[in-house]
Amino acid sequence: MRWQASFRSIGAFTSKYFVVWVAIVVPIALYSPQTFTPIAAYITPLLGIIMLGMGLTLTPADFRRVGERPRDVFVGAMSQWFLMPTFAVVLVGLLGLPDEVGLGLLLLGVAPGGTASNVMTYLGKGDVALSVTITSVTTLAAPLAMPAWIVVLAGESVSVTFGQMAGSIVQIVLLPVIVGVVLRVALDRYTPTVASIGLSIFPAISVVTIVGIVAAIVAVNTETILTTGGMVFLAVVLHNALGLAGGYAVGHASGMDVDRARACAFEVGLQNSGLAVALAGEFFGSPAVALIPALFSVWHNVSGPALATLFVRRSDDSADHVLTPSD
Repeated sequence: MRWQASFRSIGAFTSKYFVVWVAIVVPIALYSPQTFTPIAAYITPLLGIIMLGMGLTLTPADFRRVGERPRDVFVGAMSQWFLMPTFAVVLVGLLGLPDEVGLGLLLLGVAPGGTASNVMTYLGKGDVALSVTITSVTTLAAPLAMPAWIVVLAGESVSVTFGQMAGSIVQIVLLPVIVGVVLRVALDRYTPTVASIGLSIFPAISVVTIVGIVAAIVAVNTETILTTGGMVFLAVVLHNALGLAGGYAVGHASGMDVDRARACAFEVGLQNSGLAVALAGEFFGSPAVALIPALFSVWHNVSGPALATLFVRRSDDSADHVLTPSD
């Protein structure tokens, strides 16, 4: 139907130029933070809505396919656990960061994958089921992995409550995705037209929601962003870039399909910076420790959409090449 084609066109357009919308909203949020700060109170439920929508894009067959290659889950999780802490240690030494600021980078490096990785994987045409699975594995292991890494790298002891962290991943990621998958199965069986409409319009909804979240993060961290030194921002950019590139390289080298290598890139490069900020405030009590995680919260919502846009364009170019009559 014509209106379904229109929905698909809107979704494709908003996803393709995701980074443009982010680039537009960030300076506006810096100039007028009060416009977007109210959104900050709703970031968690908004992420839950996005995960519900992504669940609608999945079917039980997608998770069965992940189960057929558990090695990919293992590779992605191990890459996230070891690459980001290693990159953090190297950057702290190379850039000569102050102790407390460097501790913030280490804390960010040992954090599990963030829910943003699932969103960016979807928008970048990656394997969402694999992304959700790796996020779940790394987050549920975080109560053991994070304190162990901090003790090894920084000589500090961090007490993390397993119940709180597990509850967070269940509420924000697992439960909404499961509800979405169940709803998708029911819609496909009883009202396939409604399912088709939802799948057509969801990319546009997710882009608008993420742009709003980015604006809120920028708004509440305006002072930090405007006063930070160039070396600190460089550490954030390099850490994120190394994670994205390293994750994709490991995925590709281990023989993953392109969509899975993309998921691996986002899983490794996009940390749960919100958790790192919370732990910095609760266990270290210094604003300097929370500085890099806070900046990362903003930056990875710029680099993530940019990489997702690149992946989409590559996918579109490949499809155009395949459909070229002369081929």
